[in-house]
Amino acid sequence: MKFYGRYIFLINLFLYNICTFAQSTQNNVIDEVVWVVGDDAILKSEIEHQRLQFGSSISGNPYCVIPEQLAIQKLFIHQAAIDSIEVADADINQYVEQKVNENILLAGSKEKLEEYMQMTMTQIREDYFDQYKNELTMLRMREKLTEDVKATPAEVRRYFKDLSEDSLPLIPTQVEVQILVQQPRVHPEELDRVKNTLREYAERVNSGTTSFSTLARLYSEDTASARQGGEMPYMGRGELDPGFANVAFGLTDPNKVSKIAQSEFGFHIIQLIDKRGDKIKCRHILKRPEIMQEDIDTAMAHLDSIAQHIRLEKVTFEDAVKIASDDKDTRNNHGIMSNTKIEDGGHVTTTKFEMGELSSLSPELARVVSTLEVGEISKPFTMVNSKGKTVCAIAKLRNRINSHRANMAEDFQILKAEVEAEKKQKVILDWIKEKQRTTYIRINPDWRDCEFQYPGWIK
Repeated sequence: MKFYGRYIFLINLFLYNICTFAQSTQNNVIDEVVWVVGDDAILKSEIEHQRLQFGSSISGNPYCVIPEQLAIQKLFIHQAAIDSIEVADADINQYVEQKVNENILLAGSKEKLEEYMQMTMTQIREDYFDQYKNELTMLRMREKLTEDVKATPAEVRRYFKDLSEDSLPLIPTQVEVQILVQQPRVHPEELDRVKNTLREYAERVNSGTTSFSTLARLYSEDTASARQGGEMPYMGRGELDPGFANVAFGLTDPNKVSKIAQSEFGFHIIQLIDKRGDKIKCRHILKRPEIMQEDIDTAMAHLDSIAQHIRLEKVTFEDAVKIASDDKDTRNNHGIMSNTKIEDGGHVTTTKFEMGELSSLSPELARVVSTLEVGEISKPFTMVNSKGKTVCAIAKLRNRINSHRANMAEDFQILKAEVEAEKKQKVILDWIKEKQRTTYIRINPDWRDCEFQYPGWIK
């Protein structure tokens, strides 16, 4: 499958390059203005660019679907400018880096990606930046238009009553999990080794022997930023681990390397790139101390003893978590894990996980939970936590809700979300219709023979 994905990727890039060449030799044709929406033009080259990027995922005639979507995007972006809705660069950069990294993996290397796309990495990032800025601006505008849309209990009951059994949403199996985590002891000698390694890196940079970026690519254990020479997007203090932020925001000289900073992720050295208002852009190198097997065995034995005491009802799982757990995220919540996800552009937190969600969070934990009965305590196991550290844990399956058709008793919030989604869609549809009516729109005759999703473009 990896070979197939790369094969398709290369074909798309080849076609993209053909299109780029065609644009340079036939500007009078490729850059024809085919739609005008208000004061904004939609060029044929824009449509071709989108078609080559997303052609396989487009349902319908791309020469109808793409210009309509671009026209809708322009309506939202124009309104966002009127309403002073802005998207922070840091939010956009997260999407850009993810997309760039995915394409580097598919292409095989950064150099090959540049060769295939006939663009420098800076140009590639700028291209993605503009694309995601438009998409996120449009999303924020949609959120603003629908922020007051709510569904009353009566509307949800009416919605549920009117649906046939087969039309009710199918709810996948969900679980609620409690966890008790212990961090194996790290030997002082190992801590000294990591710190001395980082000091050595800092000396090499400060002396001009090696660049920070090179060392980050070679040695940083933060794989996402290592590919970029340790470079991180602009971020505010609240977006960073406090230990990291305290050191990073104290930097003033881009030519010097910070003292060693300790965070929940491990140990870092940091180099300032730029400060912009209350945001900082920097590079870092992350190193994590290695944990000896004997220390893992000690932690596992301790957890096994705790699990036995819980099974013998000498202590409750909740009290054991309060006394012995090293995981601050769950310790103050009786060990109950929380699942935070984005729904309709907002963050929603629940204690329920679909098994796929749990597996994405921790494959090791998901495997253990899948074997448990409700109320059962697991044997000790190791897992990699969200900070990238190896920890030891025991888990308890608090509840399992088997796959079923949605019902009012168990799934009111899901049904409520369905009703609100329909109401929001109607608000957006009415808004687009109104904008079509009041905005100047011109479509070239050759581009009018379409069944548009939103009738009203042609007046």
